[in-house]
Amino acid sequence: MASKKEVFKGIDISRHQIVASNGFKAIKDSGIDFVIIRIGGSNGGYYKDPKFEEFYKGAKDVGLKVGCYYDTGRGFTSRIAGIEDAQHMIKLMEGKSFEYPVYADVEVVATAYRSLATDATVAFCDTLEKAGYFAGVYASDISGFKERLILDKVKRFTLWVARYGKKPEYVKKYDIHQYSSTGIVSGIKNKVDLDESYVDFASIIPTFIPSPS
Repeated sequence: MASKKEVFKGIDISRHQIVASNGFKAIKDSGIDFVIIRIGGSNGGYYKDPKFEEFYKGAKDVGLKVGCYYDTGRGFTSRIAGIEDAQHMIKLMEGKSFEYPVYADVEVVATAYRSLATDATVAFCDTLEKAGYFAGVYASDISGFKERLILDKVKRFTLWVARYGKKPEYVKKYDIHQYSSTGIVSGIKNKVDLDESYVDFASIIPTFIPSPS
């Protein structure tokens, strides 16, 4: 990935955020560069986030850069599960374009299945890459990347790391840092996650060629 020179400001949102009327213009005017939207997941069964379409259109209409993430569930414990989740995400992304990566969100699988969750994550990202998407992994610095994943096996994908109040310490190389879950941003009526990206993904993704597995 590119060196960490320029910082791009972002937020990540789901149905839990209350976006005001004309809120995405206010979001962009406040200095936000990108938004990563939950598209759906398999946590509790396959689903699509009911706000995804609205949020995607709103962000695109004002020129915000857009990525998305997918909540993996407790059954994310095999290569087959990873492939099936990726296939579901691909269906949800049909007809959409993204300037930021598309992520597996790994948070709820039991820590006892760390190795299996890693296999699922690699299969998930490989499947997305083969479909032409720029895939990445989201997790918390300690409870995710340390306790639920084998970092060496997923670090070839772009990493989005959550750690509040300080920089990530376990994960040394990452491209996006989620640094707060209590942000206040114009256009959103409740608290929102805040992110910093150190990579100009909008320039990289159009020329992306997947690395060998």
